[in-house]
Amino acid sequence: MDNDLKDYVHFLKVERGLSENTIASYKRDLAQYMAYLTKNNVTTWDMLDRYFILSFLKELSDANKSAATITRMVSSLRKFHQFLKQERYTDVDPMQHIETPKKAKKLPKTLSLKEIETLLETPKTTDKFGIRDRAILEVMYATGLRVTELINLKLDDMHLSLGLIQTIGKGDKERIIPLGDIAIQWIDIYLEKSRPLLIKPGVTSPYLFLNHRGQGFSRQGIWKNLGQHVKAAGIEKEVTPHTLRHSFATHLLENGADLRVVQELLGHADISTTQIYTHITKQRMADVYKTHFPRA
Repeated sequence: MDNDLKDYVHFLKVERGLSENTIASYKRDLAQYMAYLTKNNVTTWDMLDRYFILSFLKELSDANKSAATITRMVSSLRKFHQFLKQERYTDVDPMQHIETPKKAKKLPKTLSLKEIETLLETPKTTDKFGIRDRAILEVMYATGLRVTELINLKLDDMHLSLGLIQTIGKGDKERIIPLGDIAIQWIDIYLEKSRPLLIKPGVTSPYLFLNHRGQGFSRQGIWKNLGQHVKAAGIEKEVTPHTLRHSFATHLLENGADLRVVQELLGHADISTTQIYTHITKQRMADVYKTHFPRA
């Protein structure tokens, strides 16, 4: 059974061409599932039925796993067992009558304009690292890039004279994103005064943003870097790179942007994903009404 799982991972990597991050997510889910099979002495796929799957999902629920985690697990198991049946490892598909739990819509956390301005002005732009970090924060907020898209930005992706950058998002879809004047200004300063000082002798990198070793950032590096500036800014909210992406989208909508435009900028395949931001703007509208209207 372990070999069958390895075959599935190989299938995800080679035939479906999924990203390393997506494959790692599948592997985490399925490793937990396989551990449950081992604990219950399951030695063949034919021993499984829908009641076994339900007992596994109940164990996750009893362990206080979130609805989102259980929903993702159901999706992972469904695709895995479809693969096993299609490749004739078994004739049994225990997921056939398992319904996917409805995922509750969770409103993303955002920063106010004042908090954004405070955060952007936090890096000390008197040295190469501060200039770099200011440029990173400006680009994150000005484009709504996912953290993976940010760290994969290359010098060739910059079209600053046109006020545009290009990036490859989920599903290997390319999109062009406009850049504001302030973000362009800080990229120019970074390219002139910071990046040349970050390059190490004998080390070349095509990436726009470089770490202290003169190499491209990791996802963890961006998270850690952002966390330091959030703390220095005195912002007590939990802030992640995705918080800046959410703030970018929310502030666009609050200032009258069309939902379809925001969908394109974020690289969402389905507009229903973008629509969650309208709930935030409506909620803020209600808060403003209650606060300022005398008869609310």
